[in-house]
Amino acid sequence: MFYIYDKNTLKFEKVKWLALTLKLSLIAVVIFSAFGLTIRTQAKDLNEAEIIVIMNKHDKFSSDKLAAMIKDMNFGFPYIVYAQAILETNNFQSKIFNENNNLFGMKRAVTRINKARGTQSEHAFYRNWMESLDDYSLYSATYLSSLKTENDYFDYLEQNYAEDKQYVKKLKEVIATRKLKEKFN
Repeated sequence: MFYIYDKNTLKFEKVKWLALTLKLSLIAVVIFSAFGLTIRTQAKDLNEAEIIVIMNKHDKFSSDKLAAMIKDMNFGFPYIVYAQAILETNNFQSKIFNENNNLFGMKRAVTRINKARGTQSEHAFYRNWMESLDDYSLYSATYLSSLKTENDYFDYLEQNYAEDKQYVKKLKEVIATRKLKEKFN
């Protein structure tokens, strides 16, 4: 037996489980029914082609969407990540970005968890640009999460990330000219 304290009578009274259970069940049915009707009403009028158009619109790249997602993902130095995307994709115009949805010039990883679908033109390819960002996030969690300062981050990138000896210098130029620190603060 379970009891509940009644503040009005200052006594413990038996809990009437059947009545309580029925009330809660009725409330749950009403809520789920209303929610289900809302979903069905919105989705039933769409055909497959319209759903594909909506999904493509959602997946369509924009630099603003990228910036927002980078902010949401809590990178230690989001302005550096964004600058890398700009530099690696030649301002989102490169063949690797357009054909492989690859924002960061990533090769297919073999020693860490990754989101790549395979390799094309010697670079990882992804179903969409968001998978590329997710993959960079996995890369960052694996190799960059212990770096505490901006200089540590740049040092790591210079030694381990890019083949271009001027890579960090170019990143710093992109950050300065586009005022990316301000954009991400």
